[in-house]
Amino acid sequence: MPQATRNPTRSVRIGSLTVGAGNPIAIQSMCATKTSDVETTVAQIEHLVEAGADIIRVAVDTKADAEALAEIRKRTEANLSCDLQENYRLAADIAPVVDKIRYNPGHLYHHERSKPWQDKVKFLVDTAGANDCAMRVGVNCGSLDPAQREKYPKEDRINPMIDSALEHCELLDKLGFTRYVVSLKNSDPAAVVEANRTFAAKRPDVPLHLGVTEAGMPPEGVLKTQRAFELLIGAGIGDTIRVSLTVPAFDKQQEIAAGRKILNDIAAGRFVGMAAEGAEGLNIISCPSCSRVENSAFVDLAVKVREATRYAADHAISIAVMGCRVNGPGETDMTDLGLWCGPKYVNLKRGEATLGAFTYDEILPRLKEELDTLIAGKK
Repeated sequence: MPQATRNPTRSVRIGSLTVGAGNPIAIQSMCATKTSDVETTVAQIEHLVEAGADIIRVAVDTKADAEALAEIRKRTEANLSCDLQENYRLAADIAPVVDKIRYNPGHLYHHERSKPWQDKVKFLVDTAGANDCAMRVGVNCGSLDPAQREKYPKEDRINPMIDSALEHCELLDKLGFTRYVVSLKNSDPAAVVEANRTFAAKRPDVPLHLGVTEAGMPPEGVLKTQRAFELLIGAGIGDTIRVSLTVPAFDKQQEIAAGRKILNDIAAGRFVGMAAEGAEGLNIISCPSCSRVENSAFVDLAVKVREATRYAADHAISIAVMGCRVNGPGETDMTDLGLWCGPKYVNLKRGEATLGAFTYDEILPRLKEELDTLIAGKK
């Protein structure tokens, strides 16, 4: 697969780093520690810097997180990106101490619902501009803007992503803010390829951050990601990347190592030689561990799910194991069976239907019951 010339995207400075405009593709990861735990989060940031991370993302959900981030900034020179959730107004607290703000268009809906989303974006633009911050418009198939989702059939999770990204780019440009990148993420590598190809054709000037969200555990999660990256980077699309893996907090350097290897393989022409869709069979989707995980047992549970369901490897069934409430409900809606994990209980779903909440010790037998029922139904 020959590599094409990189898309002629504009340059965007993020701290000491510049992405786009032909600069080397940057590799990112995300802290899996609680942001409010300053000592542990600083230790993880430095661990990732040593592994070669170009940008490190941290999540801020509360005022306490924002206050901790100010102290974290004093202790590291890493290029920091802040992941805002529903409360977009926390940008005012964190913008002075980070290099990039990441917001999700779908999450803007949840806070101050009576206010137009355009006003919220203007607040973010004004805040970022006043504090020398770049921004990322992070569109995720599991948390789509309801207004965009309603335009298409429920099973279409690609076009709402593209339309949402284009809509936000148009507003940012109109507001005179062009220091932004865009990401369009899905747990399906084929959907990632389609969404990013379509967006890049319409907006070749906008730098793209690539990733297969909820790729899962290594080595399967690395392989899923490489399939998508080969087709995109091989076509000149992509300016930053993340390999999102379900691993314990202080194994996050695996994301950096995997990203570096994928880039090196693509540059050397070493391809996995499979279509983005991959082989038909059991598909385990699990989110990367991050600071929003409500019980660290989530990572162990994902591994146990993989082992306990190997007998179903030849069946075209999808199982999602999600670590928190942010994308858990939406992502599990799109799979045959879904587990999204709370502090003490795991919510079991079959498609959009909730089957009940079970303890971490109870969940595996119930999951296998539902899996056996699905397999019997397919036969």
